[in-house]
Amino acid sequence: MKKLFFPQFLEKTPFKIILLMSIVQAVLFLTFAQFNSNELIPKPTGVLSSALKTMAAPGFLDNFVATLGLILKSMSISIVVSLFFVYLSLVPAFKGITIFISKLRFLTYTGLIFVFTILVHNGSQIKMSLLLFGVIPYFVTTLLAYIYDPNDKSFQKEYELCYTLKFNRWQTLYEVVIKGRLHLVLEVIRQNFAIAWMMITSVEGICMSEGGLGTMMLKSNKYMKMDDVFAVLLIILMVGILFDYIFDLLKVWLFPYTNTKRANKLLINRLLSK
Repeated sequence: MKKLFFPQFLEKTPFKIILLMSIVQAVLFLTFAQFNSNELIPKPTGVLSSALKTMAAPGFLDNFVATLGLILKSMSISIVVSLFFVYLSLVPAFKGITIFISKLRFLTYTGLIFVFTILVHNGSQIKMSLLLFGVIPYFVTTLLAYIYDPNDKSFQKEYELCYTLKFNRWQTLYEVVIKGRLHLVLEVIRQNFAIAWMMITSVEGICMSEGGLGTMMLKSNKYMKMDDVFAVLLIILMVGILFDYIFDLLKVWLFPYTNTKRANKLLINRLLSK
């Protein structure tokens, strides 16, 4: 029992113990929050009740679909654009452009919202542009760190193999970087998907005519309905965790060599093997 409260390096803690500790910590936190609520931070029971009412409301499904569609569309465009510039960065003449894009993550929306509003007149395009501008620099930064690492020994071995097989440079790019690092792309998508969910409420608040979960939350916040505000936050959190789990399963299913044990346990692999 004492080992649970000391750093562990090579030892592996059983999943059941981690799950049990997480449940105990969650119960303690919820109990503390239940008896220490105020006007700004509602009780967990009130948030849960409000979340159930929100999901049962007539317009919830339309708002949820609007938000989900916007996020999926923006993420699809972001990953395609980001991969294009990251792969292009291996060409020395264009590497500076990719590095510059990665540095744009330090910019804020404060001075750029007005610029996007003037340049793009359609509300839907404004939201899409802001999401793309916010997500792409993070995608590019993470992809640069994951996909191309010349100090990685496995990368060096793969490159030497292509050189031995007399592949040209474009063939080597495809085999080693594009095809050979495809599983890392899915991992980057999983990690950065949270950025879109974090930004969606502020982006949807700029143009509220098309609805969305962010619009629902901002309207509730305007009238100080904190139960409803935290209810929408809870829904976004649950959906985000679900997508995180889905992307993790997709990585194991599509690229079983990343985790052979988990891949063998997947239901879909068992069905296909039969």
